[in-house]
Amino acid sequence: MADKTFKLNTGADIPAFGLGTWQGEPGKVKTAVSHALKSGYKLIDAAYCYGNEDEVGAGLADAFASGIKREDVFVMTKVWATYNTRVGLGLEKSLKALGLDYVDLYLIHWPLLLNPDGNDDRFPKKEDGSRDVIRSFDHREAWKEMEKLVETGKVKAIGVCNYSKRYLEELLPVAKIVPAINQLENHPQLPQTEIIDLCHEKGIHVVAYSPLGSTGSPLASAEPVVKLAEKKGVSPYTILLSHHVSRGHTVLAKSVNPDRIDANKNLVTLDKDELKLLDDYSADIVAKKEWKRYVYPPFGVDFGFPDKS
Repeated sequence: MADKTFKLNTGADIPAFGLGTWQGEPGKVKTAVSHALKSGYKLIDAAYCYGNEDEVGAGLADAFASGIKREDVFVMTKVWATYNTRVGLGLEKSLKALGLDYVDLYLIHWPLLLNPDGNDDRFPKKEDGSRDVIRSFDHREAWKEMEKLVETGKVKAIGVCNYSKRYLEELLPVAKIVPAINQLENHPQLPQTEIIDLCHEKGIHVVAYSPLGSTGSPLASAEPVVKLAEKKGVSPYTILLSHHVSRGHTVLAKSVNPDRIDANKNLVTLDKDELKLLDDYSADIVAKKEWKRYVYPPFGVDFGFPDKS
């Protein structure tokens, strides 16, 4: 399962399983990336906002020096919200930190603009401590800049992150290039069926982040997850990761622990009945409006998600 790939709307293949580097402990990300690639991972997810692309790049370099070929590794990173009016500059900074000539996928991290002339490169704030958001910005302008990058050869494909159904419906009519993926927080407590159905309809591949929930993996104790883990003879973490791949989505597993990195890739296939057990759990949560979103920065912006609108 971990070796499975999915076809993007560009014709390229994206691995079904990859290593996420968000919140990677400083000083351990290089080893995590290198170990993951040497143990068989093919996908590395990064972002300028994470502040560790230099460590990711060092890990990539170490893996490449060991004989792993660049063309066998799928690298995606993201332009941060302070660079959404200058995505080309954002890309150059990321490429330099990663030590790469190109990335396989470049994403809009969040569809808003943080003040590019603010008091911080990543998280500018106003005097009252709130995020310095430029309210007049139209996220579709960032996509126009993203489309220009494809011609440079420095990005193989472009996509979005954290796009709701409403935002995607605003983007698609003006997009010359349909996003290759939409990377979303996705797990049984946050099924986001409305946006995932739209992505399927439009040929946009879904990539799930935070598949275990938040710190401490609260979803690992959910009744259907535990039930399936016992049935399959695997850990609840394995079920939560396998859930996405069995649905046809790519999933990102986040760890800097070598043993956990190895364990995470031991996925299992879930059949229709097993997936239905998780789907029914999700449907009940939605019916009760008890969604749980673990990642939602305090931008003060309504991004159109039903659980936050």
